[in-house]
Amino acid sequence: MDKRPPLRRSAPVEAENDGVIEGRNAVIEALRANVTIDKIFIAKGETDATLGHIASSAREKGIVVVDADRRKLDNMSRTHSHQGVIALAAVRAYVSVDDILEIARKKGEPPLIVVCDELSDPHNLGAVIRTADAAGAHGVIIPKRRSAGLTAVVAKTSAGAVAHVPVARVPNIPTLLKELKEEGVWVFGTAAQGTTTLYQTDLKGPAAIVIGSEGDGMGRLVTEQCDFTVSIPMFGAINSLNASAAAAVLLYEAVRQRHGT
Repeated sequence: MDKRPPLRRSAPVEAENDGVIEGRNAVIEALRANVTIDKIFIAKGETDATLGHIASSAREKGIVVVDADRRKLDNMSRTHSHQGVIALAAVRAYVSVDDILEIARKKGEPPLIVVCDELSDPHNLGAVIRTADAAGAHGVIIPKRRSAGLTAVVAKTSAGAVAHVPVARVPNIPTLLKELKEEGVWVFGTAAQGTTTLYQTDLKGPAAIVIGSEGDGMGRLVTEQCDFTVSIPMFGAINSLNASAAAAVLLYEAVRQRHGT
């Protein structure tokens, strides 16, 4: 009988399975292998040639590079040997906004899109994607920066919905909203002091529902691009909902209106 202790997976393997890729060689190999990477965090102030090469290679591929202090990298690290660089792998490739609109066209349905304006909590983003899937939304759009991405945490929170809901990333949300309006999509932003209440809002046509960040809501430039700002009726002592809960309320009001129930 073999009494040897069972083999344990090394920390680097566990880290990569968690979507966290640490160390210079590991990140370089991931870039060479065209792994879909959400973001790369590089130690702030480092002038090392290898880190510079990683940053330039990432930017050439359109990957977001974030300057981070050592404390943040230490907190993110699973292996405690990040060497000044950590990459977060995306669990699936991003699509384009045109892809999302095409999905709606092929289904013969008016587009129903969720736009997340700097939603930084991965649990909130995962919950939004899960609800978008359940409500039959055609896609979710997030900004490249100051937003959670399609990381392992988001995938887990979405209960697998990331495999079914197309997600696009754009450099600028106000510009995106302007382009959607040019495509005939009405833009509805969630706001406590909205110009219309939820149950007076017509969500049967082409619609993009904008969900603001957890702390500040929608930014000023984003709000200016909304055709309507929508308030959710509140009857308790608390005057706001969690971002993912607000998304669920609006999406299912759209479902009710579109399916006549």
